[in-house]
Amino acid sequence: MSKKFNPKDRLNTENDIQSILNVVLQGYNLTSGIDKINVKDIWKQVMGSGVANYTLDVVLKKDVLYVALSSAVLREELSYGKDKIIKILNEELQKDLIREIILR
Repeated sequence: MSKKFNPKDRLNTENDIQSILNVVLQGYNLTSGIDKINVKDIWKQVMGSGVANYTLDVVLKKDVLYVALSSAVLREELSYGKDKIIKILNEELQKDLIREIILR
């Protein structure tokens, strides 16, 4: 059974800043919020400025990515490559976070 996170507990060993940040993020259950922000940034980066210009909103809820687009033609084109987009986004996020994309 894991012990409840207490930010006042000292770590017994020396750790790099990344390890410490990971402990704090997981302890306060902040990783899902960070993932939601990262997904928006990575969507723009991976899809490029052409798609980003037509993207109204990107929202991650659980393992589903909802993408609102202003172009019906672009939505149709992207729908053919959903599996590839999911794979690329998950690789950039370095974890299997997205299982499905819903284009609106």
